[in-house]
Amino acid sequence: MTTVHVDGGWAGQPDYGPGSRTPDGEQMLAGLAGTRKRLNGCAAAAYAALYANVDVITAYPIRPYTAIMMNLSQFVADGILDAEYIVADGEHSQLSAAFGAGSCGARAFTGSSGVGVTYGYELYSIISGARIPVHMSIADRTLDPPGDFGSEHTDALCTRDMGWLMGWAATPQEVFDKTLIAMAIGEDPRVLLPQMVVQDGYFVSHIAGEVEMPNVAQVDTYLPPYRLPFPLDPRKPVSHGPQIHPSQGPPLQLERARAMEDAIPVIRDKTDEFAAAFGRHYPHFVEEYMLDDADIAIVISGGHSVTCRAAIRLLRERGIKIGMARLLWIRPFPSEDLRHALRGVKAVGVVETNLGLGGSTYGGILAPDVTGALYYAENRPLVTSFMAGLGGETVPAAEFEWMAGKLMQAAEQGRVEKAAHWVGFEE
Repeated sequence: MTTVHVDGGWAGQPDYGPGSRTPDGEQMLAGLAGTRKRLNGCAAAAYAALYANVDVITAYPIRPYTAIMMNLSQFVADGILDAEYIVADGEHSQLSAAFGAGSCGARAFTGSSGVGVTYGYELYSIISGARIPVHMSIADRTLDPPGDFGSEHTDALCTRDMGWLMGWAATPQEVFDKTLIAMAIGEDPRVLLPQMVVQDGYFVSHIAGEVEMPNVAQVDTYLPPYRLPFPLDPRKPVSHGPQIHPSQGPPLQLERARAMEDAIPVIRDKTDEFAAAFGRHYPHFVEEYMLDDADIAIVISGGHSVTCRAAIRLLRERGIKIGMARLLWIRPFPSEDLRHALRGVKAVGVVETNLGLGGSTYGGILAPDVTGALYYAENRPLVTSFMAGLGGETVPAAEFEWMAGKLMQAAEQGRVEKAAHWVGFEE
């Protein structure tokens, strides 16, 4: 086992300079610069970790995220990446190891899916409370039951209030880019929070798309070697740990709350910096699609937004004024940006690829956040929600057309039929 230097480098291996790519890795990436490589979402996440010079990888297999760790283990075995690769005995240990490595000043990378995400639940508050910016890549899947391989967002959303930055990527290119952007945000001294970059199981994790491979120097400039301000080091003792005196609790919680708020301008800055460096421009928080003159709109997150766009184009051809607002970040929740995106809309439907059993809508998790954000809008739209894609199912264009019908009805009548519709089970 290697040991950790205070500066984040690792002892016991040849000194390759800042980061952990080997000469063979540098040569391989130099050959890829400027090319388009066909990758699925899992491979895209692994390549992003390679470019990011991760120091420690902690793994435990559970599909569909497993392929991320398979790719990274191959990089290590082939001598392309000089990183400590730790196979844990479960997700709790996996996150604990990432937490320990991150506390010592290493750039730590981990991930999971489905019930694996929930098995490590104890560590999420601990890691964010210690302000250690661990990166976690999730390819989500349905929890048991039914435990399906396909996408459902409930697994990651179960952790939504634990102080982690969280957002979904809709394509392999976005997985690659958002991984780098999230690290840059989380490691910023103004933020210092862990991050979850989530991709839909199967629909993004296992379906290939073209990914532009950048120049290594571009990545190193945008995401320089990480330096934790307070690493564990016997030469400079500090204390890390969640168990503190009760009177210290409220200030700690306030600090985390402020850190999440402080992340909002940093997300804007780092998104703009990424665009300047790589030429790929992303909205800060909300993708606005055909919303300029829309009367009704779909609010959505994740890979099903690709189908949603196609359905909206078809509906527009039929004269229906519908648009889409795609949430790129769920935490921090983009209340201000969402209000701006939906400023002229009469009725909004939130696509819930998740469960919020017994909640205010008796449907999903996102609609209450969307409704809360829009409550303060100048022209408050009607809000309903649509339970769709549950159990890993597809959300075909016909279902988006059905949702549009419900939204048009609500806009015409001035009221929603109910707070949550179960798509495919209603007339």
